[in-house]
Amino acid sequence: MLKFIKGNLEQIDGVAVYPMISLLIFFIFFMVLFWWVFTAKKAHIQEVSSIPLEDDTVIFKDQL
Repeated sequence: MLKFIKGNLEQIDGVAVYPMISLLIFFIFFMVLFWWVFTAKKAHIQEVSSIPLEDDTVIFKDQL
């Protein structure tokens, strides 16, 4: 099956640039995420990390 895909891709001009663009987008995304993690305020991280532990369940009238 790979030979069918490879054969079709060889016919496209400039197809080698697409993997490089994908790698660049992947790299930039994770570098921005890495930068955000290290520059985030500690108070915000503490607040967000305690959200799953809070017991603020909302009960609607139709659920009773």
